[in-house]
Amino acid sequence: MDPVAFRDSLAAHAPPTGLSVPLQALWWSGKGRWEQAHELAQNAEDRDGAWVHAHLHRVEGDLANAAYWYRRAGRDVCTTTIDAEWRALSVAMLSSAADSEE
Repeated sequence: MDPVAFRDSLAAHAPPTGLSVPLQALWWSGKGRWEQAHELAQNAEDRDGAWVHAHLHRVEGDLANAAYWYRRAGRDVCTTTIDAEWRALSVAMLSSAADSEE
């Protein structure tokens, strides 16, 4: 799946099948469903999950908590817009998923 198709899938009622937990969390975030996204992100114990978790706390406005999760993800605190970060997350994670399928 490419980032455009991923964003377009937000029109559906549920995320596409086969997405990783962090991508599912990002999908729910894109739908404006913070609680569902956060619940998934809390259960993703890898760096991608921590990155989405950081993004979600940034969306929430809890920048101190976001900074903690950026450190857990091994990333600098994001200073772009929320939407730009959402796009960057989707591009990076979808690219990583495509690479692992090859």
